Amino acid sequence: MFIHQHICISPQHTSGDVDLDVLNPSANGQLTAIEPELTGVPAGLLRRMSKAVRMGIGAGLPILQQNKVDGIIVGTANGGMNDCIKFLNQIIDYDEGMLTPGNFVQSTPNAIAGQLSLITKNQQYNATHVHLGLSFENSLIDAQMHLKEKAEGNYLVGAVDEISSYNYNIDLLAGWYSQNIENQSFYQSKLPATIAGEGAAMFLLNNNAYDALARVKDIETFHASDIETVKARFKIFAEAQNLDSETTIFLTGENGDIRFNPFYHSCEAIINDITVARFKHLSGEYPTAVSFAVWLSVFALQNKKLPGHLFKTENNLSQLNNIIIYNNYHGLQHSFISITSN
Repeated sequence: MFIHQHICISPQHTSGDVDLDVLNPSANGQLTAIEPELTGVPAGLLRRMSKAVRMGIGAGLPILQQNKVDGIIVGTANGGMNDCIKFLNQIIDYDEGMLTPGNFVQSTPNAIAGQLSLITKNQQYNATHVHLGLSFENSLIDAQMHLKEKAEGNYLVGAVDEISSYNYNIDLLAGWYSQNIENQSFYQSKLPATIAGEGAAMFLLNNNAYDALARVKDIETFHASDIETVKARFKIFAEAQNLDSETTIFLTGENGDIRFNPFYHSCEAIINDITVARFKHLSGEYPTAVSFAVWLSVFALQNKKLPGHLFKTENNLSQLNNIIIYNNYHGLQHSFISITSN
């Protein structure tokens, strides 16, 4: 399937005038998204939106305003968790009395896809995938299945996750994050932790190769906790792509957490002649961060280059035509995605 439009809201300058040469710094172990000004949304509705919903609307609405789609498919691990906690606290504070329904409505994971549908009056297929670190990948697979049944269809597919104080504090206590790590240097941190991120990325997908920005050639997802399984599956996946070292980048989700580096390093060793790049110093770590990697891949294939600070190994490219993405979430959920130029 082919990508025709893409919009990304992230901690970096990825919406509007894109500038990836400038690296925005993290603060207190977090990379927070830069929200664009939302137009075309009623003020009363906008006031009640959680940050996750605002980011999803900001990334998805411009695409929907320009295109008729046969479905809206969004992946998210938590939706608007902050609003969810507000609602749960109200249940206690008001003894299940006069509760504010807005907090509940805006906090459910499907609020993002639902709001996009309501604002644009789209009554077609509407789905939200909530599978932690594989939420976005399952959204892509969902669209892929629909396009096999309805070859002429158009689908908006994306992912959104926010840094909620509730989830962040739990993950901080669990040791997933550290407030002593900065994104400019976290690949050298040597700590069993990383920094938190957030963002939204949306894509217009169909089967039409004409005038497409990029092609999603292949997707694979699986659960595993041992490196040997990951190595074996990546070897099969990489061999099927017929990779050329002069035209391919291996883009990994390495996030500075030393517990997960061996997964990435083992896959790098399998295709050791391929140029390696990393992206999570731009986005931070969050369950659907791979959606940022897909946006970055499409951007790179459009412009035929990436900023130097993304490269882990020497850039040996003569031309950029293929990007292989490997991401894992907490060392348990793994995905490979192959993106090629049209």
